[in-house]
Amino acid sequence: MDDDSRTARWGQDTEIPLFVAALVFLAAYATRVLATGLPEFWRDLCWFVMLALWLVFVADYAVRWRLSGQGPRFVAGHVLLTVVVVLPLLRPLRIVPLYDEVQRGRGQPRVSLYARVISYAGLSTLILGFSGALTVYQVERGAPGTTMHTFGDAVWWAASTLSTVGYGDVVPVTVLGRAIAIVMMACGLALLGAVTGSFSAWLMRTFTRETDEGPPGS
Repeated sequence: MDDDSRTARWGQDTEIPLFVAALVFLAAYATRVLATGLPEFWRDLCWFVMLALWLVFVADYAVRWRLSGQGPRFVAGHVLLTVVVVLPLLRPLRIVPLYDEVQRGRGQPRVSLYARVISYAGLSTLILGFSGALTVYQVERGAPGTTMHTFGDAVWWAASTLSTVGYGDVVPVTVLGRAIAIVMMACGLALLGAVTGSFSAWLMRTFTRETDEGPPGS
C-alpha cells in the first residue's frame, strides 16, 4: 500500500494515541480485578472507561476498513488489528508495529532483525502474561476447587504456561480458564519458537561469517 494513502496517514496519526488508550484500558481492567475493596462508584467508572475506549477501538477499526477499500478482505489482511478489537486486552500488542516504526527511524532499522524479533517477542510475552494472568484470576478466584487464590498465583501460572513448563501446582478449573490456558500455551510456543529460532539463526550467521573469513593472517 502507498505510504501516502489515507489509510497510512490515519495509522501514523492514531497509533500512539491508541496505544496510550490501550494502556489506560488495561489499567482500568486491572483496577477492577485487583482492587476488590474499591467503592462501587470507582468500579463503575472503570467499567465506563473500558467501554468508552473499546468503542474508540471499534471506531478506529471501522475507519481503517473504510479507508482501505478492501471490503471483507480487510479482516484477513489485518489479523492482529482484528484480534485486538475482539479482545481489547490484547490491544497493547500493537506496540509491535509501533516499536518497529521507532526502530526504523528514517527507513533503516537501527538494530538487527534478530534483535528486533527477540525484543518484540519479549514485549509480547510481558503483555500476554499480564493480561492472561488478570483474566484467569478474575475467572478462577471464586470457582469451587480453585488453586488460584491470589494474583501472585495467577502470575506464576501465566509464567509457567507461556514458558511451556507447566508445573501443574496452579491450574485453571473452569471451562473459560482452560480455554484461556490453551490460547496462552499456543502463544507461548510461538513466542518461544521466534526467540530460539532467531537466536539460532544469529549464531549460525556469526559462525558462518567467521569460517568464511578464516583465521587472522591466513
